[in-house]
Amino acid sequence: MNPSHSLTVRQAGHGDIEALAPLFDAYRQFYRQPSDVERAECFLRDNLERQQSVIFFAYTEDPGQPLGFTQLYPTLSSVAMMRVWTLNDLFVHPDARKQGVARALMKSAEAHARATRAKGLQLSTAVDNVTAQRLYAAMGYVRDDAFLHYYLRLED
Repeated sequence: MNPSHSLTVRQAGHGDIEALAPLFDAYRQFYRQPSDVERAECFLRDNLERQQSVIFFAYTEDPGQPLGFTQLYPTLSSVAMMRVWTLNDLFVHPDARKQGVARALMKSAEAHARATRAKGLQLSTAVDNVTAQRLYAAMGYVRDDAFLHYYLRLED
């Protein structure tokens, strides 16, 4: 993988899911989940069919060999009465890191949020993921110190 060639980012369609599933599976493994490419493919396909997410992926010459992806989920701000996009997933293949792929994906996510007249983009990352935190800050994201976020776990 050599992203130094011209990098292209585009929105994924149903025909891209099979090529994206192994990359999505690698993303899940990064977060210490067991590999399950078949389930990853079903998850991505289901999200696109139900229009529950928007996926952008980056590639150079061959769109069948994605270098990275980001997946956005829509949510709403009741106070602003506007859409907010949650940038839930961002992953770049280890061989393509440090070459602008994540930045290009995030710029595409931002362009999508602007095009859909969203209030903004939100994301979260692991406390120890300092590399990602530096990228987000460099791209203008501001850490939220005004609200505490809570989570109720419903399964083991």
